[in-house]
Amino acid sequence: MASRPLCPGTAPEQERRLPLSARARAQASRRLSWSVLVRDMGCFKQTVPDRNRHLLPTVDPLALDKQSLLLPKKHQIPVETSWGDQEPLSKIPFKILRGHEHFVSSCHFCVDDTKLLSGSYDSTVKLWDAVHGSLVHNFEPKPKAPVLECSVTADSRRIIAASYDKVLQAWDLETGKLLWQVEYDSFIVSCKFSPDGKYVVSGLDVDHEIRVMDAENTATVSLVKDHHRKSITACCFDPDSQRVASVSLDKCIKIWDVTSQATLFTITKAHSNAISNCCFTSSGHFLCTSSWDKTLKIWNVHTGEFRNRGACVTLMQGHEGSVGSCRFARDSSFLISGGFDKTVAVWDVGDGYRRLSMKGHTDWVMDVAVSKDKKWILSASKDRTMRLWNIEEIDQIPAVIESKKAMGLKLKQCEGCDRPFSISESDTSSEIFNKCVFCRRDAKDLPEGCSSSSSEKETSSPTGSNDD
Repeated sequence: MASRPLCPGTAPEQERRLPLSARARAQASRRLSWSVLVRDMGCFKQTVPDRNRHLLPTVDPLALDKQSLLLPKKHQIPVETSWGDQEPLSKIPFKILRGHEHFVSSCHFCVDDTKLLSGSYDSTVKLWDAVHGSLVHNFEPKPKAPVLECSVTADSRRIIAASYDKVLQAWDLETGKLLWQVEYDSFIVSCKFSPDGKYVVSGLDVDHEIRVMDAENTATVSLVKDHHRKSITACCFDPDSQRVASVSLDKCIKIWDVTSQATLFTITKAHSNAISNCCFTSSGHFLCTSSWDKTLKIWNVHTGEFRNRGACVTLMQGHEGSVGSCRFARDSSFLISGGFDKTVAVWDVGDGYRRLSMKGHTDWVMDVAVSKDKKWILSASKDRTMRLWNIEEIDQIPAVIESKKAMGLKLKQCEGCDRPFSISESDTSSEIFNKCVFCRRDAKDLPEGCSSSSSEKETSSPTGSNDD
């Protein structure tokens, strides 16, 4: 039971009559509780800028928007370096980047892997320092609605972002200046620069259309309405900036030629559920698609053939939920994907097995990216964070070593492209020993695929029909 408080006006007089030691005990009995003391004393452990962050806005009502300017960069975004909660044999170091107030929908490496770009449902597009994990810049004027996707040119000079208010914006990355702004009549579900930086392709929702426009003056180059039968989910250019791949809720893949203004071919029933994303290899000969059916598939874009024979069939056995994003490494030596199961998977493309599954996000992984030097993976999640994973020593991770041993694999150097690739120790074919899977497929399918694609404007997949 709580003791009764002393009557007003009597406590000071009583305490003055007490000896010094007794008076100190009497004063101590009226001190605040430990919980209150700990809470209040915590304020004295803050740095001066941290205390000013709370005090200054109360003095100047207009200082709310200037709050970030009051803090040194090193205090803006706390960076956590940790092992995460992966399996004991799969631990790799990573950093957590916090700063967005809603889902992080898109992420990219830029400026020679020294900077990171992100877009979020909090209606912001941010530039980060990849080394320190600190926030460098918020692009203004900021979008007025949640950002669905952002993209950056190969030379890291310009960026674009598409938001839910049907607006596409472009900024100069170095100066932060707004270059142009275009408003459409339909929702923009996807937007990407071409590798040469000359074009921007957008996927629009209501009319199921793709639009290719000039990146400098926003003039329309191509407009294809009803390109798909249902909403487009993603689109991207090939490495030569001449073809556009698009995927949709209709489970189809389409390849559009910018020069001839024609659909080269359609792959119907490419997946058993909606296709969420797509990306080309560095050669442009193959396209990877991710789907809500929990799988990833790799296609020969010249013939439309699904690589359903050999090792790549295991790409269908990696995620426990819908796969939302996929990206090839710059040299196509590996593939990464993110999904509803909150994991980021690293795949060996040549042998088609999952090298590693990285856990730590607490919600759906919405986008992934790979650095040019292949040492880092960036993932964006609905948990409002990004994670920067260091995979430089991935081949030394016990889980990866055990996976290779279980499959009886050894490492070889490809005579065609000089990239390392894994082979089975039981293989006896000299071609398999000396060439990676991409060089073997190119040598086998490319001549035939080029002739067939140039003779027909539109063909269907040998495994599907034109109907759902």
